[in-house]
Amino acid sequence: MDKVKILVVDDDPNICELIRLYLHKEGYETREVNSGRKALDEFSAFAPSLVLLDLMLPEMDGYQVCAALRKISAVPVIMLTAKGEVFDKVLGLDLGADDYVVKPFDAKELVARIKAVLRRYGRLGEHGESTVVYQNLSISPDTYTAVYHGKELELPPKEFELLSFFAQHPNQVFTREKLLDKIWGYDFAGDTRTVDVHIKRIREKMTHDDTWSIKTVWGVGYKFEVR
Repeated sequence: MDKVKILVVDDDPNICELIRLYLHKEGYETREVNSGRKALDEFSAFAPSLVLLDLMLPEMDGYQVCAALRKISAVPVIMLTAKGEVFDKVLGLDLGADDYVVKPFDAKELVARIKAVLRRYGRLGEHGESTVVYQNLSISPDTYTAVYHGKELELPPKEFELLSFFAQHPNQVFTREKLLDKIWGYDFAGDTRTVDVHIKRIREKMTHDDTWSIKTVWGVGYKFEVR
């Protein structure tokens, strides 16, 4: 079996080397770069399964790199931020990051976060679920694809998993906390605004449909309403 490849983006060579040692010990293949522009170049050449992305980088910061990556790929991104740095969790998530880790970090925590994100990224395709079909919308968990009005939607992993979960549970109301548990897992370090951010992004990619919609249930949460 091919090794899982992780692209490490950090301008501190000592941090890169430390992460490389940790991840190689866990059986991952890594490549390390020290600037935002190099990250984008290396991403295409290396084709990683996950990106560890530092917030403060020369040439392009982590926010800019994450936004650029999301235009070309849905590969999971974990942001790295130093203690004391101002990190806007909502902005990071709005740009498509899947999680974040604060430096200095414990090696076991970093590896656990990576495994959790990779597990969530592939979770919906592990059990061979069949395609879910509604009017003008089909969702295929096995291939992580959603087709809307005949065109494949560009959805990062969390947006796809959230839409797929809703579509598989029509007319059921879920609280934000329940959605965090189901999609992000108990180990996620964010808050309930994460759900709102991702639903907002999904809604922006799909215009209103007469037979179904993601509806806000005020004071409770959300549901995939099928009429």
